[in-house]
Amino acid sequence: MDNVFHYQAMQVSKMNPLKSFQHAIVCSTVIVSMFLAGFVFATLPQLVPFKAEYIAYKWGDDIGKAELKLEKLSKNQYSLTYSSDVSKFFLSDKRYEHSIFTVRNNHLVPHQYYFSRTGTGADKKLKLKFVEKPERQILVNESTSQDWHKELDNQLYRIDLPRQLAAGKESLSYDFINYRAEIRNYQIDVVDKETLVLPYGKLDTIKVQIIRQSSSRETYAWFAPALDYNLVRLQQFKDNDEQGDIKLVSYTPIN
Repeated sequence: MDNVFHYQAMQVSKMNPLKSFQHAIVCSTVIVSMFLAGFVFATLPQLVPFKAEYIAYKWGDDIGKAELKLEKLSKNQYSLTYSSDVSKFFLSDKRYEHSIFTVRNNHLVPHQYYFSRTGTGADKKLKLKFVEKPERQILVNESTSQDWHKELDNQLYRIDLPRQLAAGKESLSYDFINYRAEIRNYQIDVVDKETLVLPYGKLDTIKVQIIRQSSSRETYAWFAPALDYNLVRLQQFKDNDEQGDIKLVSYTPIN
């Protein structure tokens, strides 16, 4: 590589002053263009508050509903809530998640996270508080603490991923704290572009695969550019058996 640059320098030194000046202008233009291209690519779109409602299916049967809602609280602070209520035969599952976070230098920074689950089996609750000073830590249920290495909470990837897709990203990795207060990772890769017919209507979408560490679950998600790249379908399998499939039924921007 060094030999290539040395050869180019020798060639430039042999040019007459006019050609040397022209070469410098061209090189400068290329460098500026590359810089601007990188800047545009790195710039992420602003969050757009919305409310999305979904129907949950299993084996083609309607088994319940889900809702995802993003609200702006102040200049850079937002609230994200997710809720679902599903039942099949004698089994039921009702979940609620609430995140308070800010946007800082294009990054989502969690502040508070709450999770609750009721239904068949044991009920569960979790409350997390992300503290930056005097030292970075996560307070768990106001009783214990653990180190915080800038992981997201359990659901913020749902809001960050659309921004990354809008910026042209095709492969992403998210470290986060799940609803058991455990550190987990999602590797997310774009796998296709598909046109879906949903309860909401017909939409062109970007299909991604969500890969979990040491898990037999296989998860796919679809995001629609026409709806600010937000989630319009989520389907999950385990050992080739469908665990669930949620599809968008309504989408409303919030002013």
